[in-house]
Formats: sequence, C-alpha cells, structure tokens
Amino acid sequence: MPGFKTVGWACVFALYMPLIVLIVFSFNDNRSVVKWTEFSLRWYAAALENEGTRNAAWMSVKVAAVATFFSTIAATMAALATTRTTAFRGQGLVYGIINQPLMIPEIVTAISTLSLFSLIKQLTGITGVGYLMAAHTAFCIPFAYMPIRARLEDMTLTLEQAGADLYATPWQTFRHITLPLLMPGILAGAMLAFVVSLDDVIITLMVAGPGETTLPIYILGALRRGITPEINAVSTILVGVSVLLVLVLFLVQGKMKK
Repeated sequence: MPGFKTVGWACVFALYMPLIVLIVFSFNDNRSVVKWTEFSLRWYAAALENEGTRNAAWMSVKVAAVATFFSTIAATMAALATTRTTAFRGQGLVYGIINQPLMIPEIVTAISTLSLFSLIKQLTGITGVGYLMAAHTAFCIPFAYMPIRARLEDMTLTLEQAGADLYATPWQTFRHITLPLLMPGILAGAMLAFVVSLDDVIITLMVAGPGETTLPIYILGALRRGITPEINAVSTILVGVSVLLVLVLFLVQGKMKK
C-alpha cells in the first residue's frame, strides 16, 4: 500500500528512539542526561551498590514470579476449559469475563482492588505482601490466557484422539500429548505475565504496603527528585531483562518445533 513503509518506519522511530536515547545516556559519565561527555559504567555501579535499588528489584522479582506462576496455571486451566469442550451457552460471556481486566481502565481495577483488600484487612487483621501478589496474579491472568488459548486453538485434536484410542487416560493424554504441545503457549503466556507484573505501577502504587516498594515505584519516586543517569541505568537493565526473556522464549520455541 502506498505510504505503508513510511508509516511503519515512523512507528518504529516513535517506539524505539526514546529507548535508544535512554540507553545511550545511561553510559554517560556526566550527571547531565542531555549533555554527553564520555563513556562510563559509573551509573551502573552506583545502581548496583544502591541498597534501595537492590531491595526494590528483589521485591519486583518476587512479586512477578509468584504472580506469573499462579496466573499461568489459572490461565492454562481457563484456556483448556474454553477450547477443549463443546460450545456451551454463555461461552461468549465467559470470554468477556476472563478478558475484562484488559478493557477496564487500570486505575479502576487498582481502586476496586484497594477497596476489597482494605475491607479484608479490617475484618481479618491480616497484612503482608500477599495482597500485592494476589492483585498482580489476578491482573496477569488475561495476559497469560491469550497466547495459551491461541496455541490450543491451533492444535488439532488428532493426537489426543489417537491417545484416547490407545486406552490412555485423560491425565495421560494431557501429560504426554497436550502439555508438551501446549508448552510454547504456556511459556509465552508466562513471559508476558512476568513482564506485565514486573513493570506495573498503578495497581502496585495503590495496593503495596510499607516495605513493599517495587522497582517501578522506586524509579517513580526517584524521578520526583530529578532524572539522573542512574535512573537511566536501572531502566536499561529492565529493558535488557525484557529482551533476554524474549530471546530465551524464541530459542525454546525453536527447539520445541524441531
């Protein structure tokens, strides 16, 4: 189509030029984020030596890992229940309920989650990071659900029916046939859920309690004191982790296809 290439390059420029600027100035020796002097790794060293950064990063990883684990399990079960069954009345409503968090503004989800957890805390007196993990798990389910369901819809029932014909139980069929074929979709869903949880701000800002500062919240607080190359360095590390996850996913999927 005429102009398609121009629009495509314009989108690429708008999406990735800010990242390039951020990465370049994270290696700047000068404290200024607009004036380049010389190449240096001092801000990466400062970020790694910063106890606040390390604690926030560890909290982000813990919350994201727990949310990824449980949301991927729930999403896999939901995908199996909505694709490996005959069509039933209200199936469209089920799809809508599962994907509803994607359509509701995140601030609304954050406020409603905060209200629910505040009520539970008042009734039970129980506090802790579990509330933040539960909020991230619920929010990540539809992100994990989409690639898993897409993978299931692309899989034919031939091998599963063959297993049943050879007297395999439903569990044996799932374990030896369905699950290995579904694993690329599960890995894609888990990766997407992990990244979404890792960089979430709004829900975390509302739900997190004292001592539960994640890395994005820590960066947001640091930005209020002014942008420094140390923030650029931390952000570059986050970008690197995301890219690494994508590369690992592609390598694993490539080996599974072989």
